[in-house]
Amino acid sequence: MSISGDPGVPDPAVEWFYRSVPSIAGEVAFKRITGGRSNLTYRVTDEAGTTWALRRQPLGGVLETAHDMGREWRFLSALAPTDVPVPQPVAFCDDHDVAGVDFYVMDFAPGRVLNSPADADWVTTTEQKTRIGESTMDVLAALHAVDPAEVGLDDLARPGNFVERQLRRWHRQAHASAIEDLTAIDAAHAALSERIPEAPANRIAHGDYRSGNISYTEDGQAAAVFDWELATIGDPYCDLGHVLVSWSQPGDAVPAALPNPTEAGGFPTREDLLARYESATGTKLPDIDFYIAFARWRAACIHAGVWTRYQAGDMGEDADADEVTGPEAITLQAEAALAQLGM
Repeated sequence: MSISGDPGVPDPAVEWFYRSVPSIAGEVAFKRITGGRSNLTYRVTDEAGTTWALRRQPLGGVLETAHDMGREWRFLSALAPTDVPVPQPVAFCDDHDVAGVDFYVMDFAPGRVLNSPADADWVTTTEQKTRIGESTMDVLAALHAVDPAEVGLDDLARPGNFVERQLRRWHRQAHASAIEDLTAIDAAHAALSERIPEAPANRIAHGDYRSGNISYTEDGQAAAVFDWELATIGDPYCDLGHVLVSWSQPGDAVPAALPNPTEAGGFPTREDLLARYESATGTKLPDIDFYIAFARWRAACIHAGVWTRYQAGDMGEDADADEVTGPEAITLQAEAALAQLGM
């Protein structure tokens, strides 16, 4: 076992941390933050109480083109000077003799993360809940206002239609998964492929933009956006669809694609979110049904990959089956995508 107490931070990585991070006071302690089943995040604290976050790939079952720490680092570094709130990047390591993978350190984001209804126990007022919804959309609008060329990210843009490439990518991952019945995923893929909208101007797309990847201050203001492993240059409305399928409201017949604090009730509606985004961007909304359907289908494909890693034992001994979306729920999301398209 590493002196850090975790196999994800071997001794050479601890030594690198001391060499690479400025102003460390005394010894540091590493603690893996629970709740994430993708890249590993550690809270690192020195004797003065200063905290940082260290991010690295999972210990096993790394998916093709996913878990890219170099990509995360690049987006954080590019966005740090903009109006988009992100943790301040501190140091990056691409020497695989240190930990076997790329990893990086950033300032620990202030505020609270809202992954589930339980995480929102502190959100007790209507004003807080309203501010969470509004600031979530304001930050998304700020992200989509950034010109990739102005922050040095335009070289990541690829020719062709972004959504079309995404449909191919995630469909391929679903078929490489341990899910046996892919009927609904295949049907939704075919329906989406026939309805791809005209591509808007390329912008930065976070790829997993939702309350679980944002920290909020006590008044509900979005303070920092993190988890940029899926970020790219492409269709920004894919982020908008993802927020909507990760946001619950009374009367929903299908559960959200991911656990979220809004299941507790009292938050703005999805219609409120759309209105706020439209006002903040000054643009007319796209074919939102398509983007909602695409987001549900993509979530199903991603969950299929996570289920596969869980089945293979690549998520660690503390992995709980109740925290992993299983085949029936994955199929339900794909069927909901079809229903969103009127099929």
